[in-house]
Amino acid sequence: METRVPDDLEVHLVMDNYATHKTPAVRRWLARHPRWHVHFTPTGASWLNQVERFFALLTEKQLRRGVHRSTRELEQAIREYIDTINANPRPFRWTKSADDILATIKRFCLRTLETAERQTKIGKTSESGH
Repeated sequence: METRVPDDLEVHLVMDNYATHKTPAVRRWLARHPRWHVHFTPTGASWLNQVERFFALLTEKQLRRGVHRSTRELEQAIREYIDTINANPRPFRWTKSADDILATIKRFCLRTLETAERQTKIGKTSESGH
């Protein structure tokens, strides 16, 4: 990748705070390549969800069932997808309100607690006593 970027350009990488991006090997490589600048996103950055959603859509709509016999064919498929969506850009719209999302989380938590309570009762009434 380094050889594909013209020498007069600086490269800015935006990455999450995952530990694999901060290993000694990565730090050494970045120290040897000063034109590469890393920008870490804040933990739990909600805008990053939209970036992840973009890659999910790319995978679902363009890559998953495709046959790519070379890196060049894969890159071409990715570029075609980007060109297609850029030809008619539309803003991403959340389909659920914050209240809807919180209600879903509450239902999940309640179901989890109910399951744990049932399992506790079953354990107390089993023949083994465990």
